[in-house]
Amino acid sequence: MTTPAQWVAGARPRTLPAAVAPVAAGTGAAVGVGGGDAVAALLALVVALALQVAVNYANDYSDGVRGTDADRVGPLRLVGSGVASPRSVLAATGAAFAVAAVAGVSLVVRSGRWELLAVGALALVAAWTYTGGRRPYGYGGLGEVAVFVFFGLVAVLGTTWTQADRLPPGAWAAAVGVGAGACALLVVNNLRDIPTDALVGKRTLAVRLGDHRTRLLFVALLVTPLACTLVAAATATPWALLALPAAVPALRPARTVLGGAVGRALVPVLGATGVAGLAYGLLLGAGLALGR
Repeated sequence: MTTPAQWVAGARPRTLPAAVAPVAAGTGAAVGVGGGDAVAALLALVVALALQVAVNYANDYSDGVRGTDADRVGPLRLVGSGVASPRSVLAATGAAFAVAAVAGVSLVVRSGRWELLAVGALALVAAWTYTGGRRPYGYGGLGEVAVFVFFGLVAVLGTTWTQADRLPPGAWAAAVGVGAGACALLVVNNLRDIPTDALVGKRTLAVRLGDHRTRLLFVALLVTPLACTLVAAATATPWALLALPAAVPALRPARTVLGGAVGRALVPVLGATGVAGLAYGLLLGAGLALGR
């Protein structure tokens, strides 16, 4: 029987900051232009967290039934390790999707932005087809594109729009910066898995780029939020510069990756990258809000 601790590990908590950061940044951008709605922010947070958990369980299920998780290092794979049945993980995936859908519809009703129903439906489809279905796009190297779009642009701008009825420049800068940070999480995860992914034919972006270029891409993604901070300071408010200290927690994972760490040595980098992304989202959100 799968224990609660194993279910938590299977949800991959190190990736959850990627769901919190966009809501924090988007809410700050909304407050900065005279908006802000605590209930809407909470609903957006539930949507983002539930979708992240759903993606993680769906990935566990799809990779597990395909047999691509059998020899991987890193977070616990519920199906691949045999600690949970495919059916139970599929049910957990469905439950997480249901939570995201209910919260998403509630957010749409509260904000009156009915067009976001279509965006939400696309997010659910993208979450499942990342590794699920006949032609999963994650196996073709497009995972980072989807992460940037849905955990960067859609999550930040959607949060701002539902609270402020507008998309100010600061929100766009935040969306790009947060999206880059979320992509960095996926890049380092796939960097760790290059050897095993290549063996099973999973052509992630890391596999396509190769080890060296993937490491350079990871560092570039860590630098991008800092550039976006400068853009936000120039186009929205100088208070956005409060996000610059987020560079500090990004230094260690950058050094580790550039230092050539492989396999299990990259596991802590995932958590550190998540912390850096969360710090960026919180600090930038606070700066944008103070610029009101």
